[in-house]
Amino acid sequence: MTLADRLRDAIARPGGASSDFDLNPDIALPPGRILRPAAVLVAIQGDRLILTKRASHLKHHPGQIAFPGGKVEKSDPSAEAAALREAQEEIGLPASAVEIWGHLPVHETVTGFAVTPVLGVVRGAFTAVPEAGEVEEVFTVPLTHVLSPDRFVVERRRWRGEWRRYYTVPFGPYYIWGATARILRGLADRVQA
Repeated sequence: MTLADRLRDAIARPGGASSDFDLNPDIALPPGRILRPAAVLVAIQGDRLILTKRASHLKHHPGQIAFPGGKVEKSDPSAEAAALREAQEEIGLPASAVEIWGHLPVHETVTGFAVTPVLGVVRGAFTAVPEAGEVEEVFTVPLTHVLSPDRFVVERRRWRGEWRRYYTVPFGPYYIWGATARILRGLADRVQA
């Protein structure tokens, strides 16, 4: 079975919940919290995954590694449309170049977002053009790296006065962690199942 076949099978299977709290069951979530909808594009080009390094001057998550994506706007008809729009804005990826294969489970972040990861395959040649205001760098990681559960490590740091555990899957100079690593770990687990 090819990697593409394994990915298609994985995305077709129902998956469990995903959140930044998966490794932190003792953290009490505020009652009545309202999550803001967001979407990211888990974009695969050949045998590689496209990721971004957020600009260092941003107020939220400066310098972090992320999928192209952002808030779902009222003008977006779906999470899929939002992920494609954001990928066009952030890295210059035309929606017409992406074949959507499906969605991963919605991921709840510690910053109050309900993120829908949309998995899509980039068809044809594509040269990334980072949006200078948001994206410092666009790079790729081999799928074999991020789809191998044994490459993930659980680390911890203090967040709002409490220790918080989270997944990491470093690659070269890139420290992939937090929501991005958790979403990838969920995908890796599904591909290996």
